[in-house]
Amino acid sequence: MKINNLSSISFCLLSVLSMSACNCETDAAIKQPSILVSEMAQLKDGITAIGDDSLAFVLFAPHKEEVYLIGDFNNWSQQTAYEMEKHNDRFYLKIGDLEPNKQYVCQYLIDGKIRIADPYATQISDPLYDDAIPSSRFPNLISYPNGKTTEIAMVVQTPEDKYSWDVTDFKAPESSDLRIYEILLRDFTTEGTIKAAHEKIPYLKNLGVNAIELMPFNEFDANDSWGYNPTFYFATDKTYGPTVEYKRFIDACHQQGIAVIMDMVLNHSYAESPFLRMYETEQGTPSAQNPWYNEKSNFANPDAQWGSDFNHENALTHQLIDSICSFWMDEFKIDGFRLDFTKGFSNTPYPAQGDDAWGSPYDADRIKNIKRINQYIKQQKPDAILICEHLADNEEEKVLADAGILLWGNLNHTFNEATMGYTEKSDISWGSYKARGWKYPHLISYMESHDEERIMYKNKAYGAQKGGYDVKELPTALERTEAAAVMLYAIPGPKMIWQFGEVGYDFSLQAGGADRLECKPIHWEYYDVPARRALYDVYATMSKLRSEYPAFSSTDYVMEASKACKQILLKSAEGDICVVANFDIEPQTHPVLFGSVGKWEELFTHTSLQVSKERQNVLLAPGAYKIYYLKK
Repeated sequence: MKINNLSSISFCLLSVLSMSACNCETDAAIKQPSILVSEMAQLKDGITAIGDDSLAFVLFAPHKEEVYLIGDFNNWSQQTAYEMEKHNDRFYLKIGDLEPNKQYVCQYLIDGKIRIADPYATQISDPLYDDAIPSSRFPNLISYPNGKTTEIAMVVQTPEDKYSWDVTDFKAPESSDLRIYEILLRDFTTEGTIKAAHEKIPYLKNLGVNAIELMPFNEFDANDSWGYNPTFYFATDKTYGPTVEYKRFIDACHQQGIAVIMDMVLNHSYAESPFLRMYETEQGTPSAQNPWYNEKSNFANPDAQWGSDFNHENALTHQLIDSICSFWMDEFKIDGFRLDFTKGFSNTPYPAQGDDAWGSPYDADRIKNIKRINQYIKQQKPDAILICEHLADNEEEKVLADAGILLWGNLNHTFNEATMGYTEKSDISWGSYKARGWKYPHLISYMESHDEERIMYKNKAYGAQKGGYDVKELPTALERTEAAAVMLYAIPGPKMIWQFGEVGYDFSLQAGGADRLECKPIHWEYYDVPARRALYDVYATMSKLRSEYPAFSSTDYVMEASKACKQILLKSAEGDICVVANFDIEPQTHPVLFGSVGKWEELFTHTSLQVSKERQNVLLAPGAYKIYYLKK
């Protein structure tokens, strides 16, 4: 099991070194007696397989005096043969005579008191949570060595497992045409595994999805989580299945033309992170010696503090971030990253109260740090996707967008006001990159993400009513959500759907004071309900239309979206598209801006409309929507 690639020159240098026996309790593995530090230094930090029976260990640990490797191969005892050799800030060790294809559990013992797994470990063994992972999720999971050690350990193996990729040259879709589907694996299938999600790829392909954004799946604290409490950055979380199943999922997505985006948390990590545990105070916070973290968060607002805060002004943190991104792009062929809470990517202090409590003031330092990450990943993979959950001042987001970075654009409140029938506060104009004054369509507009209350829940709970028209009724609520989906997909630029939004998922995120992080019911049967299937079909149709009609990617468009009737006119050399929807709860005759006269075709019903002037009245029932096309 490999952490970092080993150069061929390193392999040659290390493989020719002879092995000798050691006087220790077991000879299952033998320390290399004369390791040239200059040779080991060519290896990257972490664990490297250097043959069918040998592993090399490199640990970066400034200010530490001694490190021992303890594990299955030496009966978990502190033995001279397994003391790592120190040179400057790193410790080195090579062991051999390991049984091929056998997994071993081991740890570093630092200065006689700190027990950690290698920070670059690709699989960990957890004394608290592994026993709760059923074999149906992770078959043949190696047991933790209870009674022999404490704290999290790492699982190692030689020779390394190789995955044979079917797709080796996948290119991500153009960023302006991304149709992203956000998934929390825990709540996506009954099994809650990456393997079960693999089986749903045809469903997503038919929906028109061309990118899947997986909420964090590197190792996080405990087994039941959204994943925003990361602990090990180079290991897949075992609660969703074995590492190879993640690779099979990504490979299968690429076969269907679907990119895979990894949600990554680089603002902070949690208590079990070895990067933290090597240098922490008695209170479990980063010590002043910690190479990667701030001693405390720069956000005075307690609602914006999670775990321990990375120091993004530190070159060592930069190197760590780069190694994380490289690993997932190289080893898993990840197509890009969605970075959580990028407002935290600087050491600028922010207040606890007031309008700026979430870090909205312009911050040149975090812009510099985010642009550095973007530049690095695109040097490694030119078509790599970088998405920031920034949600800061528009002036700042514009700078990032101009640098080629995609930004989340939250339209949950305004779209939901429209679908519920309360149109006074339903202006969705901010979903247009042009309305924000941006040069490029780098705004990912969405109605729902993991963080927002569900559109359909609020429709059914709080929808408006007039006469016989009632938004709270399921068919009506779904029809109005169809109209919203049409408007969302009509706006040029990338889009995102939260899982099951396409079938009107209506279980509340946190109604009645419920824990928003708790497991949610899974309703695949919704697809078989005709009114819900109609919503799915609208999303699928809009994806198809966006692919077929160039006007949907036009930079020449006019959007009128502040009132009950909303419309967008998109112009292109091939033909114009006019989209209009009525979010009032009563019929409206709306002066639709067509811009050009002629016979327009309505693309859902394939009926025609003769337009004789630039603006022409169209009668729209409540919740009705139309897409007109004029071929040139």
